[in-house]
Amino acid sequence: MAGHSHWAGIKHKKGKADKQRSAIFSKLSREITVAAKLGDKNPDMNSRLRSAIQAARSANMPKDNIERAIDKSSIAEDSNFESIRYEGFGPAKTAVIVLSLTDNKNRTASNLRTIFQKHGGSLGTQGSASHNFIQQGIIKINKEQVEEEKVFNLAIDAGANECIFREYYYEIQTDKDKIYDVKNIMEKEISNFISTDIEWTSINKIKLNEEDKEKMIKFLEILNSDDDVQKIFTNAL
Repeated sequence: MAGHSHWAGIKHKKGKADKQRSAIFSKLSREITVAAKLGDKNPDMNSRLRSAIQAARSANMPKDNIERAIDKSSIAEDSNFESIRYEGFGPAKTAVIVLSLTDNKNRTASNLRTIFQKHGGSLGTQGSASHNFIQQGIIKINKEQVEEEKVFNLAIDAGANECIFREYYYEIQTDKDKIYDVKNIMEKEISNFISTDIEWTSINKIKLNEEDKEKMIKFLEILNSDDDVQKIFTNAL
């Protein structure tokens, strides 16, 4: 029975991992389709599409999936997805920004409001939480791609504001309107990027105790499981 229980546990973990992977691919596919629909289907001529494809590759999405998502943009003329920002407060009064891509904003707002309320938070109006953040261009590069000194010099020469060495990747911070100018220069020396995006960076972080951390993790997991949610930013530490 022990062996059976062990196998059941493995299957459960694998099933959960497969489900999470499928959800990630679904969100990435939606972004690729919308980016291709709103702009050129050639990623060299469409920076949003190029960034979406790079994010998909970093998540190990198969090439066929990426191509299908681009092709889908031609037959999705009746699908009107909107990019909508929602703001609110989560556990321990942490500020939260949720970026969504939805074809039904009433459904999305209702779902998010329920999730916030069930976890002791509240969904607010636009501006209620975003004053705790600033928008920055964030370029992420795997550490295996390039040495520290080289990436630092490249970033500064390209006009970036900061080059931060994270555990597994480099984070290049730029003014949000200069992100693609910086990236275009860096692309001459670096071929693969984890992601290139405009992100909301918290100004003042809130340090959570262990109990609130657990609540926050659960809250973010459930929030992220909503199909319409693309990205989440919080000032929780």
